Amino acid sequence: MTARLPLPPSIYADTAVAPVATPPLDADKTVSVVIIGGGYTGLSTALHLAEQGVEALVLEAQEPGWGASGNNGGHTNPGLKHDPDQIEADFGTELGRRMIEFSYGAPNFTHELIRRYQIPCEARQNGTLRAAYNEASAAAIEKTAQQCIRRGMPVTYLNREQLREMTGTDRYIGAMLDSRGGDLHPLRYARGLARAAISAGAKVHGETPALSLRRDGAHWRIETPRAVVRAEKVLLATNGFTDDLWPALRRTIVPVFSSIVASAPLSEEVARSIMPTRPVLYESGHITVYYRIDQHNRLLMGGRGPMRWISSPSDVSYLIRYAERLWPQLKGVAWTHGWNSRLAITKDHYPHVHEPAESILISLGCNGRGVALSTAMGAQLARRLIGGAKAEIDMPVTGIKPIPMHAFWPVGVTTAVITGRVRDRLGI
Repeated sequence: MTARLPLPPSIYADTAVAPVATPPLDADKTVSVVIIGGGYTGLSTALHLAEQGVEALVLEAQEPGWGASGNNGGHTNPGLKHDPDQIEADFGTELGRRMIEFSYGAPNFTHELIRRYQIPCEARQNGTLRAAYNEASAAAIEKTAQQCIRRGMPVTYLNREQLREMTGTDRYIGAMLDSRGGDLHPLRYARGLARAAISAGAKVHGETPALSLRRDGAHWRIETPRAVVRAEKVLLATNGFTDDLWPALRRTIVPVFSSIVASAPLSEEVARSIMPTRPVLYESGHITVYYRIDQHNRLLMGGRGPMRWISSPSDVSYLIRYAERLWPQLKGVAWTHGWNSRLAITKDHYPHVHEPAESILISLGCNGRGVALSTAMGAQLARRLIGGAKAEIDMPVTGIKPIPMHAFWPVGVTTAVITGRVRDRLGI
């Protein structure tokens, strides 16, 4: 039997709406589609399948939103890691154009879904700032902004003076503002997606890890601790918690912890002095720091931390020191929560979609942009699961390619974080 683990000690866990009932699967089932993983990707896919009358069943090892989906920075950011011109160079004009339109439009898709299902998750669309504090990064961001503007996107390049007004700090010398970006309460959103999927007809079962997956005649057979599921089609959507359920899949991603600290609610005066118009911001550096002011005037600062679970703001005190460097008026403010979760990084920094066998689909590797991207991927994956290989989607479907020397990833990530922090501090 598998006991449900407690949620990470986040501000989200303390302020979320009550979860919808997702009891463990305790009887054998035969369904059209089984989805393994109850994060945004799995829940959105289940919802979009159910909307079209397809019987979908979600198996989640813990509870919906337990992983990174319920514990991320809460940013609904547009785009992929790579610039639009690079995406077209990598995948060709036609597919590249579709990837750009899809990924940059993902926040609009997500916020429209939230409105359609009236999900109470503190969603706002006040824009995303991608900010630079050295000349090299500023030049790169301005280049990205020009590529977006050339494609008719609602993007503006901001100078130092404009950024000082928007952020209350003189740290940044340039930034790209995309008005489609925004923020939300991640765990409220995950629970709302689960509720929407269930109301549409999907089944969602927590405390039900998939223990094995194999072909059994015309169906796939998935064993769980209490029951067996037989399904015509399977979606694997386990992202940073991918295990050995499918051969070699775990070795195609690097699971990396991302950490967040939350302040106590700030006074209205202090909160307005930091981010008066409430965009979200992420820095363009070797080690990304990201932050936002939530609807309760808490400052949430995120970035790389220990490659282990944490439970206190003191575990990532460097984020607090950095916040006080940006805004000295924060000195003496209480920091109430510190937590983290695992996300999935791919070697090429693109999301990966695989079809390694007939009637099985895999989606993982959001590279830190999972809130909007995973939600929008749900509709794409549902289309593929219904229509098969003839149903084109707006992301490439590629083969599984394990990362060489994968066993050494913990050492590599730790080294990269230390090196990146030094380089960012030196401005190189």
